[in-house]
Amino acid sequence: MAVDQGTTSSRALLVNDKGEIVNIAQKEFPQHFPKDGWVEHNPMDIWNSQIEVIREAASTVDNLSEIKSIGITNQRETTILWDKNTGEPVYNAIVWQDRRTADYCNLLRKNGHIDLIQRKTGLVIDAYFSGTKIKWILDHVEGAKAKAEKGELLFGTVDTWLIWNITKGRIHATDVTNASRTMLFNIHTLEWDDELLDLLGIPKSILPKVNSCADYFGDVEVKGVKIPIHGVAGDQHAALFGQQCTSSGMVKCTYGTGCFAVMNTGSEPIISSNNLLTTIGYKIGDDIQYALEGSVFIGGAVIQWLRDKLNIIENTKEVEQLVSEAEDTGGVFFVPAFTGLGAPHWDQFARGTIIGITRDTTRAHIARAAVESIGFQVMDLIQAMKEDFGETIPEVRVDGGASTNNFLMQFQSDLLDTNIVRPKEVESTALGVAFIAGIGYGLWTREKVESLYSLDRTFNPNNGGQKLEDKKRYWRKAINRSLDWIYEANT
Repeated sequence: MAVDQGTTSSRALLVNDKGEIVNIAQKEFPQHFPKDGWVEHNPMDIWNSQIEVIREAASTVDNLSEIKSIGITNQRETTILWDKNTGEPVYNAIVWQDRRTADYCNLLRKNGHIDLIQRKTGLVIDAYFSGTKIKWILDHVEGAKAKAEKGELLFGTVDTWLIWNITKGRIHATDVTNASRTMLFNIHTLEWDDELLDLLGIPKSILPKVNSCADYFGDVEVKGVKIPIHGVAGDQHAALFGQQCTSSGMVKCTYGTGCFAVMNTGSEPIISSNNLLTTIGYKIGDDIQYALEGSVFIGGAVIQWLRDKLNIIENTKEVEQLVSEAEDTGGVFFVPAFTGLGAPHWDQFARGTIIGITRDTTRAHIARAAVESIGFQVMDLIQAMKEDFGETIPEVRVDGGASTNNFLMQFQSDLLDTNIVRPKEVESTALGVAFIAGIGYGLWTREKVESLYSLDRTFNPNNGGQKLEDKKRYWRKAINRSLDWIYEANT
């Protein structure tokens, strides 16, 4: 069973020994936006929705002993603090998209901590990561800091929160991939870093134990049957493994709420010169693989915005039909910087821009510009990877909901002048953590997992000529118009 706790829904998927998904249970849960740039979840909504789909998926199995192992993958960086004794959260989960600590991150940069944090964690200083979210809760929730200093609070990313609840408070643990996204973890020593903890004023006692990805994390009890958890990985790391990007230079891109391009760089970390993140790809046994990552904060979420806020589509499946109604965007460019821009721009104060609108602009033009914005943002990431890695990228393996959009995938191939490879099963995140759990349990070998990769379609680049180059130029112009929009004093 793959437990996939995402930004907008919780899922549980059953995977057979052939690497095929045979059942999916899914439940959405509420999103909270208390202020501009703030994004929160109720931790109990996360837990309750997740345990509900675990039970639902398990109910389809006649003999629960057939579920040999469970893997957990999760939205990363989302930050939860809870009372060690009661299990009650002290505040809502602060979601990875949340920008409330942008000013504090700016202060850290001004005070000269950029090199220190990048050297130890591989990360840039940004509100995206868990460290400054923890500090905000400790500083702003009454009594939280005092309880933390007394050892009465626990911190966890979503994987840790689920494990703690599943094991009824017996296991407080995470894995190296989730730890590497906190801005508190030294990716070279594989330990929580005392200097960074002191910098942010975070007691070490609240932090979980850090395991490898294919490790034992306790048991899930369903109807009296105990099922061991043998795999944990953050969603993008699980997708990297699920796409079998196990050799240096291989790249995958997940098109979900955000878009995340990850390149396996091998057994040694590469520090980016182009504002990408250096992170741990995965660790299985003694094999540790590092990666370069670029994150787009608003990917598929821009399509949800068209549906929920502009009401120009009734469901996300309509968008491909709507896009086909327009030959092009009519000169419209859409930069969906709703919560700032991620890599390679890292502008916390950027905001969304739709530019080039005329009296002839239609909803089809705006919809097409929204879809194209996903491809343009990923293009910027892959170009930065090429420059950091110093080699060409022959293909990009894709997954996630928006990867089923053929228009977007062809557009992506054209922009990158690179083959886009889509597997038959685009649920690479869930498959990846299922494979890790299967390896941890002993069900599969690494070689067996590699043999399970199955190709659906390859999108080959078309020569877009000067027209495509002009579109790239206008995209860069549109990006520049969106940068540094919000004054720091008003955030």
